[in-house]
Amino acid sequence: MPVRNALDALTLRPTHFLTSSWPWRSLAYLTGGAMIGFATIVATVLLLAAGVVLSVVVIGIAGYLATVLSGVAVGRLERWRMRLVDREELPDPHRAPAAPGLRPWLMCRLREQATWRELGYTMISALVLCWMDAVVVAAAVFAPTTVLFGPFYNREDSLWLTVPLALSTPAILAVAAYPVTAWAGARAAMARALLAPRSDDSDAKLVELTRSRARLVDAFDVERRRIERDLHDGAQQRLVALSMQLGLARLELAAGSPAAVQVTAAQQLAKEALAELRELIRGVHPKILTDRGLAAAVGDAAGHAPVPVDLDLRLGARLPDAVEVAAYFVVVEALANVAKHSEATRAAVSAGIRGGRLHLDIRDDGRGGADPGRGTGLTGLADRVAAVDGTVALSSPPGGPTLLHVEIPCGS
Repeated sequence: MPVRNALDALTLRPTHFLTSSWPWRSLAYLTGGAMIGFATIVATVLLLAAGVVLSVVVIGIAGYLATVLSGVAVGRLERWRMRLVDREELPDPHRAPAAPGLRPWLMCRLREQATWRELGYTMISALVLCWMDAVVVAAAVFAPTTVLFGPFYNREDSLWLTVPLALSTPAILAVAAYPVTAWAGARAAMARALLAPRSDDSDAKLVELTRSRARLVDAFDVERRRIERDLHDGAQQRLVALSMQLGLARLELAAGSPAAVQVTAAQQLAKEALAELRELIRGVHPKILTDRGLAAAVGDAAGHAPVPVDLDLRLGARLPDAVEVAAYFVVVEALANVAKHSEATRAAVSAGIRGGRLHLDIRDDGRGGADPGRGTGLTGLADRVAAVDGTVALSSPPGGPTLLHVEIPCGS
């Protein structure tokens, strides 16, 4: 197992752990934490004092602002220091100001929740964590040092006691390495929990991008329905009328005559074109989905699938249009992948509503090994589900079976 942080290092064998750099990295991390904490206490007291003294003039506000924004500097330093005990880099949660200059930077930082979380972490570090760091470091360094130099300064105890204790210093250091590393790992985990980016820290442009994507998906679905309606009410009806007219014309002709043969061939071509148009309409937006809902549309898609499909659909009432459209095309794409890539003999589709979410499972007994990177349509499928705030999970070990699990929020 790769060692990613100090807590993972504790799971190593003692010989590997004690000869690694993790105990020393942890000791350096805690020593730095104690020093930064004490420096923060001094700086905060001075800044607050300056703010109180200068509050009679406007510049006193700068002392209070500097106190609030001190967390930004401490948070940045902590994210850099965490690399000592955590190899996974912690991203900066702050976004770039809208314009250059001090005022836009101040307004941007004061409005960010990350700034206040960093201030909270700074206060916790100064009031609690740095003192615990100091205690752990002092115990880990002072106790072995006291024992090691005992024969030189301890005149009260005999050498028969102090010398064996001095020789046991390596064992004491080995034991001390574990609590030092454990506390360093726990401290870094607390820092990560407070300083890690949150969804609330997202840039406004990213939020707007997400909303615009949702609007584009809705607009695209509306356009699909318009195309389906035009094809169904226009071209399809004309092809049906053409086929009927050719059939009537064939009845007026002598059986076996060249004209009858030509009309029969034309009627067959019209039927084939009508069948292809119906498949096209089903791919654009099936009318059955609009009229009868997701369960009926999935049943229709399963009936046209190249492999037998078992259905277990427990949906009840109609779902929101966007959810039904996304779920339907997930099923269609998944069944197409089963037919093209899995070499399956049977598939199954199950769906149900639990906790305000649509749970959709598509299984097959094929050879497995599905990989989104190989262009099997899974990436586009995941993008479609993400557009309605859903999630996709895929299990497809080599040899099968394959399970595609989709969850989409659909309200209560």
